[in-house]
Parts: sequence; C-alpha cells; structure tokens
Amino acid sequence: MFVRICILDDLEAAALTSADWSVLEADEIVAIDRHVHDRLELSRLLEGFDVVVAQRERTRFDEATLRALPGLRLLVTTGQRNAAIDLATAEELGITVCGTTNTGTPSVELAWALILAAIRGIPEHDAAMHAGSWNPRVGRSLEGRTLGLLGLGTTGRRMSRIANAFDMRVTSWSENLTPEVAAANGARYVSKDELFGSADVVSVHLLLSDRTRDLVGASELRLMKGDAWLVNTSRGPICNEAALIQASTEHWIAGVALDVYDQEPLPVDHPLRGLPNVVLTPHVGYVTQECLGNWFGDVVEDVAAWAEGSPLRVLRHR
Repeated sequence: MFVRICILDDLEAAALTSADWSVLEADEIVAIDRHVHDRLELSRLLEGFDVVVAQRERTRFDEATLRALPGLRLLVTTGQRNAAIDLATAEELGITVCGTTNTGTPSVELAWALILAAIRGIPEHDAAMHAGSWNPRVGRSLEGRTLGLLGLGTTGRRMSRIANAFDMRVTSWSENLTPEVAAANGARYVSKDELFGSADVVSVHLLLSDRTRDLVGASELRLMKGDAWLVNTSRGPICNEAALIQASTEHWIAGVALDVYDQEPLPVDHPLRGLPNVVLTPHVGYVTQECLGNWFGDVVEDVAAWAEGSPLRVLRHR
C-alpha cells in the first residue's frame, strides 16, 4: 500500500500501539499528539496525506477545511457517526468517509464514576489526603435518591439498570420518549420540568443536534434542587456553559461534573477550572484500552478495505 496516513488528536499517545498498523505497509503513518486549532496550520500539516484518521469530533472537517485538502482521499472517524464532518462536501469532493463499529458504552462507567465522585466528595478528599490532611466531610448515599436521565437510548438504558441496582428511583425525558419505553427500561417517564425539579442527579445522554444544543440552560438549572448535581458525559454544547458556570458559582445547585466541553481541550484559564464544586475529566468517557483497541483495529481494517476498492462502514450524507 503506497499511501501516507495521519492520525489526528492522539492526545493519549495510544493510537499506534492500539492496533497492528504494519499490515497496511503504508509509506508513512504519523500520529499527532496534540490538537490543532488553526485551520491553516491543519491544512499545512495534512498536506500530502492520502488518509486522515479523526478521533470522534475533536477536529472539525467543515466545507472550508475539506476543500483545503485536495490530496485527501479517505477520512476515517472513530465511532459510527461524526457531526464534525461535512459529509455532503466530502461526497462532492470524492472523499470516502468511513467509521468504526460500536465499542460498548464505556462512557456509562465514567458517568457513574463522576456521580460517585461528586456525591461522595472524592476529589476533595483525595486532594486533602495527598496534602497530609485527615478531614472527612459528610457525603450522601445514592439509595433512595432520584436519577434523572436526559435520554434513554443505549447509554441511558444502561444508566437506568445500574441506578436500579443502587436502589435509586429513575426518571427520564427526551423529545420522543414514551411512558411505555421508559417503564420497559426501569424508568418513569416525566416532563422535562419535572425531571429537573425532582432529580438529585441529572445525567445527560443525548446526541448533539440542532434540537439538543443548549437544551440545558439557566431555566432548567434553576428548577433543580439546591443540593442536586448535573453530570454531562455526552457533548458539551447540550448544556449551556455560561449557565453551568453561573449555577455553580451562585450555588443554584450543588455543582456539576463534566467530561465534555464547548471547546476541547478546555483552555487553561477557563472559568470551570477554578470552581471548587465542579468535577472535571478531559473527555475520557471512551478512552479505555478496550475501546481504543476496537476502534483502531477497525480503522486499520477500513484503510485496507478502501485500498482494495471495497470500503467498509461508509458514512454517507442523508
């Protein structure tokens, strides 16, 4: 295979060790271990590469970016969808876009890690212990509390099952959810206002779209209990960031726990970093050995199949 491959946003420096790339016999395989914000820098970086691998939605491939890459022939994204890729323009330019298969739902595990960290004050206790202190604070139990799920798809349903194991009450709302589907998955269907008003923890499990962007704003956060938490492991723009900051700063709610943000990586001086009642992780919901191994194994398979003229898992504009 006589192609050059560039893997973008390999922030974990794990792409090249997560699969056997040698089977491709490519001329060059380069992994970029930083995020490139500037479009001009990105186009210069990718000049001469036939194949680009995008990690989820970390880098945006809009019309202008795609037209600035005349040599690009194959764009592979980890995951089965990528809202940051302009598929219509890719088709127009003859760029094949492929995805990878599902890898389970490791983000569910992270969502529960964030919930437990927030409810039990684990980050605060850990920092105090490392500083030499022994200063226990009173946490809260999950048993008997209410988990409000925004979305009851694949991840939401797993969240519900685990919440039931904790003996929590589960409520759920999304635009197309029905009471019957909610009940079949261990949850009670409620209105959006009731979900925010009654939950001890609200956890977001929706896809980002025009309908869900800024779905959680100041009005929703003001409905929440003063000791409730909001957790978002889905996509940052679903929750209005300014409203989250205000709600945390002014203590409308106990706080927020986030793995996703409007801008990633999160700027060093971002206000969220300075709030004591905000638990933060750097978008690692899917960053596990198992997930990356599956994804990059599929990426290698995608590139090989494309080179043979029979591309797999092609993503098309609808």
